[in-house]
Amino acid sequence: MSLAYREALLNLIYLAVSILFIFGIKGLTHPRTAVRGNLISAVAMLLAVLGTLVLKQVVGLWVILAGLVVGSAVGAYLALTVQMTAMPQLVALFNGFGGGASVLVAWAALIEAVKSAAPDVLSAAADAGVATTSVAGGYQMGVATAASGLIGAVTFWGSLVAYAKLEELEQFKKPVSLPYHQWINAGLFVLTLLLGAWISANPASTASAWMYLPLVLVASVLGVTLVIPIGGADMPVVIALLNSYSGLAAAATGFVINNNVLIISGSLVGASGIILTQIMCKAMNRSLTHVLFGKLGPTGNTATADEVYGGKVKATTAEEVAMLLEGARRVVIVPGYGMAVSQAQAAVRDLYNVLESRGTQVEFAIHPVAGRMPGHMNVLLAEVNIPYEKLQEMDAINPTFEQTDVAIVLGANDVVNPDARTNPQSPIAGMPILDVDKARTVVVVKRSLSPGFAGIPNPLFAMDNTLMYFADGKQAILDLVSAVKQL
Repeated sequence: MSLAYREALLNLIYLAVSILFIFGIKGLTHPRTAVRGNLISAVAMLLAVLGTLVLKQVVGLWVILAGLVVGSAVGAYLALTVQMTAMPQLVALFNGFGGGASVLVAWAALIEAVKSAAPDVLSAAADAGVATTSVAGGYQMGVATAASGLIGAVTFWGSLVAYAKLEELEQFKKPVSLPYHQWINAGLFVLTLLLGAWISANPASTASAWMYLPLVLVASVLGVTLVIPIGGADMPVVIALLNSYSGLAAAATGFVINNNVLIISGSLVGASGIILTQIMCKAMNRSLTHVLFGKLGPTGNTATADEVYGGKVKATTAEEVAMLLEGARRVVIVPGYGMAVSQAQAAVRDLYNVLESRGTQVEFAIHPVAGRMPGHMNVLLAEVNIPYEKLQEMDAINPTFEQTDVAIVLGANDVVNPDARTNPQSPIAGMPILDVDKARTVVVVKRSLSPGFAGIPNPLFAMDNTLMYFADGKQAILDLVSAVKQL
């Protein structure tokens, strides 16, 4: 098969793969088609990888098969062993690895280009102001390489910090306040731009391959300083943004190695990530500019747990809650990260079925950032076949809480904290919340009064219309289902 024929066939494969990616992403917009969309995207990626390796004749058939076996084994292991509660951490690592791969591929391509270029010819043409194809292509590669190194390094190290925060590693549990950190970020960003401009202006210089290293180093520090001051409550926004960064880094690398499918897929990921980030920002009442520069939310002092809860918390039991539910016409269940931790979604489905069979209207209130990544609760509830029409978004259900007899909060904390509405000094001030405190009775299922990811007490737990049901989430709902059935 001639080289020209292989290139033409590969471009056709890339076109088909790009179309499949678009259909795959479209399928992910609805739970009923999400599995199919995910499968379509996976098949498209497999076609892209196999097509590139086979038609480019990069490696032999046995190497390709070995790579498929090893990659499939790693993927299967992660799919079977990683708990749903750890999925946000895994997404953060995926984002980071994508950015890191872009950095390495762009550097390798730059070294290869420097080796094969004719620096004296390019330099002379540039000095004479001649816009030859080779000069223009060299400058384009220089810009793309600099962009890939900058965005990829920021993504890699920022994602590692996000992973550490999501994993609640001791050193990263609380936001790290850096003196003059906005000035530090600005200075680092300007320095990366200067280094990137030098590489872009000298694409065929041997020094560019080595100047790339300080660019990546400075961008790595920037990735850490951007994410480390951000609190845990804002991590869903950060995850969405880093996802976009990983796509942009991939697209830039596509320009470096002149790979169309990488440009298209990276652009799709980058654009969808930015759109998702904007949705998350709106949901949390945050400025996209503040997200970009690592500045989220007020940082004022808040009341202590003793001041908020002292002598005001009322505990309850499954039997008491069952009696409340017996006379309830409308019940709203608010799932949170605690439901994911205890894997209580199947028990929640059983409670939903029992209440619905008795004529009670049951709905689920979904906050856009409940859990630790966008759509976390939707995925869990879809997993146990909760009807999608029963999942109500925050803006739709908030006006109805005053007509709700019982609101059951299962493991949610920050997204139902009234301080977001009433305390301008709170770290979550201004963040739209689910107005569960306006329901006639609120039942909060938690193990203890421990704070949520934002690290602040929740006045909801001490309100007059709130009952605290202290138990493991799954066991609490199972006991509640049993108590309801016995009435």
